[in-house]
Amino acid sequence: MTTNSIIGLFKKILDNDLIISGENLKSRFYHIWKTDIPLESVCLLMPKTTSQVSEIIKVCNENNQEIVIHGGLTNLVGSTKSTKTQVVLSLEKMNNIIEVDETSKTITCESGVIIEDLINACNEKELLLPLNFGARGSAQIGGAISTNAGGLRVFKYGMTRNLVMGIEAVLPDGTIISSLKKLMKDNSGYDLKQLFIGSEGTLGIVTKVVLRLYPLPKTRYTSLAVTNDYQKVLDLLKILEDKISNNLTGYELLWNSTYKQMVSEKTIYNKYLPDKFKYYLFIEYMGRDFDNDYNIFEETILDCIESKLIDDAVIGKDEKEQVNIWGIREDVAVLAEERKFDQQFDISIPVPLIGDVIAKISNELKECGGVKTIFPFGHVADGNIHFIIGKDSESEELKSQINDIIYNNTELVNGSISAEHGIGLDKKRYLIKSRSEDEISLMRSIKKTIDPKNILNPGRVF
Repeated sequence: MTTNSIIGLFKKILDNDLIISGENLKSRFYHIWKTDIPLESVCLLMPKTTSQVSEIIKVCNENNQEIVIHGGLTNLVGSTKSTKTQVVLSLEKMNNIIEVDETSKTITCESGVIIEDLINACNEKELLLPLNFGARGSAQIGGAISTNAGGLRVFKYGMTRNLVMGIEAVLPDGTIISSLKKLMKDNSGYDLKQLFIGSEGTLGIVTKVVLRLYPLPKTRYTSLAVTNDYQKVLDLLKILEDKISNNLTGYELLWNSTYKQMVSEKTIYNKYLPDKFKYYLFIEYMGRDFDNDYNIFEETILDCIESKLIDDAVIGKDEKEQVNIWGIREDVAVLAEERKFDQQFDISIPVPLIGDVIAKISNELKECGGVKTIFPFGHVADGNIHFIIGKDSESEELKSQINDIIYNNTELVNGSISAEHGIGLDKKRYLIKSRSEDEISLMRSIKKTIDPKNILNPGRVF
């Protein structure tokens, strides 16, 4: 079918202003960091309803037309790349918050809602949506679900999967599967929503979701602590879990090179502690007791200093200080901008082994002639460590060399090549390092059963 013919079919479903094609595609892009690269596509479609998504997918299925799904375009594994022969479907117009239910502590919304907008809507009702990561101001909830996103509070509240109570999704043949339930318990057969969570849009397009919420904490305090011993990073976590486990909501780690860059003269962030330490820990405490929470947190941190568990620490009490401290951890664009070219990694390592494994990886990376900067950081309490590696060239040989160092070392400790960002297009060849051939074969079988024509997000994952 010609381009004009299939666009003509889409015009029977959508108004003209919801279809972008031809020269107008130059104003669109596939990633928020790649806005200088025009989108390649047959056309870009912006449906406003689930029924429109369904009708679009039916047209694609009937005409063997491949379709790529766009959310907030914050992915880091090439998931939203497309070709001139593929249709792109953006969920940006499906951005309605349908209901915040204070009694059941749930929020129901369409998949194109920006995560920060969801957080704010919940806060207004004194409820907490625990999703918290750097891209929350751009990422859409549908994308977070399709990749099972993580973030800064995973060890307390779990991954996105743990927050999803109900889902509506459109299958590759246009069938609408709707189960927007607010139930904690429902063992009536297979938990079908799990098919769509973390499957990277390969099995269906999430269009609506019901998320679990929590009571909004009334207090929040942050500490930045330092040590030169990774064992003390583990010991501190154990002490904090023992003394303030119910209120401990964040435990993040930066290595020295990363901290130095984040508090250099190039940035807006204050250097709260000297840049001579090996490890920098970001600790978040959230509670509901105005009278006692700060004293409890302060006493816990001071005890850890006095017992030599940490070398030093500062506590941010007001919102301004906390925003500044957490900016040091979250503003990863600072690290990526240090070099024209970079590679970013998102791996899982058994928590006790993180210190040794990251040291080994860093030493091996330093032997690569083209590597200029090495910035490790991450969610140490749940074993998820990120790297941003700066280079002066986009050499494929260097890229492969760096990938092999990261992923081979991850495989050696039975880790994962993707903790929270997914596989997409970019990590496919390395999937075998985290999953067995039998597991991958089963994934292929599921994909073939649900999407026999391979039209939905084709080529992603495997």
